[in-house]
Amino acid sequence: MSVTFLRYVTRIRLENHFAPQICQARLLSGADAVSALRPFYFAVHPDFFGQFPRERAVNENSLKRLNGYLESLQKPGFRSLQPTQLTFYVRDTEPDKSLSPCLIPSAGFRAVSFTLQTRDVLSTVLGVLKSCSLSTEHVHNLKISVGPPQQKYEAGVPFYRPIKWDKTYYSFTGFKDPDEELEKAERMKPTFSSWLSNNEASAAKKHKESLPQRAELKRLRKELCHKLGLADIRWQRSWGVAHRCSQLHSLSRLSQQNPESLRNIKGHTVIFTDQSGVNAAGHVMLGTMDVHHQWAKLFEKLPSYGDLIIQTSMLEERISHLLGGIQVIHVDKLQPVLLLEEYYSTLSAFYKRLFSMRIPFHPRSLQGLQMTLENDRSSPSLHESGHFNIPTICEPSTLQWFIQTKAQEARRRMKRREELKAEENALILVCTEKLSLKRLYKEPSITSTQMIPCCKRLVEERLPYLQGMHLCVSHFYSVLQDGDLCIPWDWKS
Repeated sequence: MSVTFLRYVTRIRLENHFAPQICQARLLSGADAVSALRPFYFAVHPDFFGQFPRERAVNENSLKRLNGYLESLQKPGFRSLQPTQLTFYVRDTEPDKSLSPCLIPSAGFRAVSFTLQTRDVLSTVLGVLKSCSLSTEHVHNLKISVGPPQQKYEAGVPFYRPIKWDKTYYSFTGFKDPDEELEKAERMKPTFSSWLSNNEASAAKKHKESLPQRAELKRLRKELCHKLGLADIRWQRSWGVAHRCSQLHSLSRLSQQNPESLRNIKGHTVIFTDQSGVNAAGHVMLGTMDVHHQWAKLFEKLPSYGDLIIQTSMLEERISHLLGGIQVIHVDKLQPVLLLEEYYSTLSAFYKRLFSMRIPFHPRSLQGLQMTLENDRSSPSLHESGHFNIPTICEPSTLQWFIQTKAQEARRRMKRREELKAEENALILVCTEKLSLKRLYKEPSITSTQMIPCCKRLVEERLPYLQGMHLCVSHFYSVLQDGDLCIPWDWKS
């Protein structure tokens, strides 16, 4: 009897000791996670990388994937998540001599890569902070909920929220208040004419120096497409001309050293990006940090991707048939980069779930509409461009009701998108001719509704110094390393 009683007392004590820790790990809410990750968001937020387009794009993509991972952890009944590798460029908000080997002195940030494979929000938050060499002391001071889990975020709303910190936080830490910095920058924001007159000389000099490399880039691209039988060569990031030439020279050397490995690439589109593989569209991605051996190994495996591409296309058609003829698409500019294997797995899981639902859609009733599949959403939505964003896990009744009630609005938005795109293209031609530009283009994040008024104002404004220049419509003023002029779409006259 005494032994049994002792075991009972020991078990109760152990439960009382460990239960709070277990509850904290499981019930760290979305709001708590945002509070805990504030120093991290402050160090990696894309808004602070305005003059570094490549690093900004990497952080935007990684933030989407991190937020999707955290949101999935909070969904009731989740089983497991695939390990997710992320790369962030972390600002040097608190200088540390131990970080100097990987710090970029001129830019003030460092690259950090880590893999998420935790099964609860608290462990994930701590892992992210430690991987970026950020303090975790404040996490233990959070008042973490230990009651029944509550839904602290609305369905369909992204996990990430704009950060609003108390002013005392900046006084205590010494960090700069982003709101004050933005207000100060807005007040000091120059007019287009004044900025142009101050930067025209340096831009013209850089542009002139880049002309031989631009010609070399054009020659190499044409030569490699013809030699290797490529459909096209593209770049995912806004790399400079010298960087792009280096990548093409690297591919050219491989074709000379190991011509056998490149036979399989004929007819493909090659995209230079951050990782090697085949993407959701079937294009060949070459990681710029990979060596020739990794590229050659990918080329040797290309024939095996043929069947997977066909199966992926068939799955898209089957899903379309079950959903009244709606077209399944993957928008590279709006969605995280997906390997073909990941995309096929997503389609397969959605098709099996959809097939078992047997949602009654009239055949071809949704023909002409488009949809994307997203793993990091909890409810369907309609994008401003007219396509549906559908979560891979969605209740049948919710999916049917949403698509049918929003179909007419989706068609209206798609028609409007095409009209805006046609107007935008026409205005770009007019601006290019009137301002004697070599090229006028925009960043992917600039919408047609932003580009159109910008172009109209450019046509009306009398702007010198632009003959033969490359002009990029962006969110900030900058002169790129090759002499391209970046201007905000809402520039002041």
